[in-house]
Amino acid sequence: MSKKKTGAVTYGDGTKDDPWLLKTPSLSSNYNAWRDATLDPPALVVRVGTTVLSYRARCIEDVHAMLKQRGDWVALGNADEGKPVQDGTVEAWARDPQNPVGGYYGLRKGYRGRFANYVCPVLELLGLAELEHNARNNRIRAI
Repeated sequence: MSKKKTGAVTYGDGTKDDPWLLKTPSLSSNYNAWRDATLDPPALVVRVGTTVLSYRARCIEDVHAMLKQRGDWVALGNADEGKPVQDGTVEAWARDPQNPVGGYYGLRKGYRGRFANYVCPVLELLGLAELEHNARNNRIRAI
């Protein structure tokens, strides 16, 4: 499949054979992402260098619904698993026992953090959200 280019991001169709080629919100790192419906549960897979992370595929729709409900900018609050997160951020929501999956969206223990860093650019790519691209303290809001 041919690649499409928008700004600094070149992207495919979001499959393992033609992944989205994305940048983190700060535009400092590149990574690949794709949906994999063959996994149980279906996953959004992220590859950063040689590291592979996976999040429940439903995270795209769930975080978009949360952002729509909040109706304004929400801080990303990126943090590795095991590190404290700031209340009210996307990262805190992605770990909260009150979210739609009852806790972490990340599927691989030890690699369940950094949700906001890798999932939010996917929302932007899909036209579901507006994302800031500052060096630090970025925010997102639903479109």
